[in-house]
Amino acid sequence: MHLEVIGPDGVVNLRAKHILIVDDYPDALDIWAIYLRAAGYRVSTAADGASALAQAELLLPDLIVLDLELPRVSGFDVAQRLRANPLTQDIPLIAATGYSHVRQLDRARAAGFDQVMVKPCDPDTLIREIERLLTVPPSIQPGHSPVEPAHKNG
Repeated sequence: MHLEVIGPDGVVNLRAKHILIVDDYPDALDIWAIYLRAAGYRVSTAADGASALAQAELLLPDLIVLDLELPRVSGFDVAQRLRANPLTQDIPLIAATGYSHVRQLDRARAAGFDQVMVKPCDPDTLIREIERLLTVPPSIQPGHSPVEPAHKNG
């Protein structure tokens, strides 16, 4: 687990929104963490589904970006467990996945993701989706936003 609360200027920014990134590919975790910190977010990372569940309950991040293919507990199962837990049920979830087949994307939506983005996704598009989900109250968020438009869904 890695939690960054000190900004690039060395000042603690506890008012910054907190993002949990979950991916079993270390380079992806590092790249997204650097990018999101540079964009002003506090960032935690997890490399598997079990760690993601534990960190989500402990840290209660403002949003979670979650890969679907994870060791130990899949991203699909993580999303379902988060949605079933009263402590985490309202945390916005973005699936960041290499899957592009409609059946897998529909499965992700059914698991409780607010947005599904096909990797590789444009960093600016990810930031826009994070901002959108953080500014719209959970009670009025669309249940299943469209897949990132730059990709075709098999």
